[in-house]
Amino acid sequence: MMKVYKKDEQAYGAFNNGEIIENKPLGFPSDGGELKPYSNLFYWANAIAKVDSTIGLHPHQGFEIMSFVLEGTIRHFDTKHNEWKELHAGDVQIIRSGNGISHAEHMGENSRMFQIWLDPNLSQSLSKEASYTDYPGSDFKAHTSDNVTKTTYAGKEGIMELDSDVIIEKWDVAGDAQIDTESGTITSIYILDGNLQVNGKDINTDDFSVIEDTLVNIKGTGSVFVIQNPKSLGYTSYFESMKARLRN
Repeated sequence: MMKVYKKDEQAYGAFNNGEIIENKPLGFPSDGGELKPYSNLFYWANAIAKVDSTIGLHPHQGFEIMSFVLEGTIRHFDTKHNEWKELHAGDVQIIRSGNGISHAEHMGENSRMFQIWLDPNLSQSLSKEASYTDYPGSDFKAHTSDNVTKTTYAGKEGIMELDSDVIIEKWDVAGDAQIDTESGTITSIYILDGNLQVNGKDINTDDFSVIEDTLVNIKGTGSVFVIQNPKSLGYTSYFESMKARLRN
């Protein structure tokens, strides 16, 4: 099964009167957009800064919040270390927000990043001390096989330390490729650039697709960002808890 969500079907967000704009394959439940949280994947935004702009200090709890710098320079401030940290294209930050932390973000002009939230089981994570790790892009290793160069961020071969069960990779595709995915997972694919065919469907830059119970067959040339999440979590996610409360 495969479902494609074109950019115009995704949620939209903006900060500071449009200085930073976002298309969100997976927005907050209140953001609109066709797709809602699933597995331990709660939120996914592609943020682009039209000018230098700062998102002011705001709190987080429980979730693991990942920032992948795709272009330009991002700076983060948090109340745990009380200083600004600079990240560049290719770098990644994980905030394990635990029992609470506040942070601010500055995006340089023409910078771009993914911000992705995972639900690591909030019934446990909310009692943990908040922490974060910055990963330089040079720390992530790439391997090439059968027309695909894979850069692994998290999972068996990844270095990111996460409580959430997840595999995160970037695939640079140069020609036809068939890619095995882990059994028992849901595969989410964001097209970073290129006009590709995935499992026989045309998908283009900024399109998003969710695949279950099938291999991934790609034709064309381009770069895709891939997350694999478990079908079964073994705990009730925050989103499922929200739905249950609304039903009752």
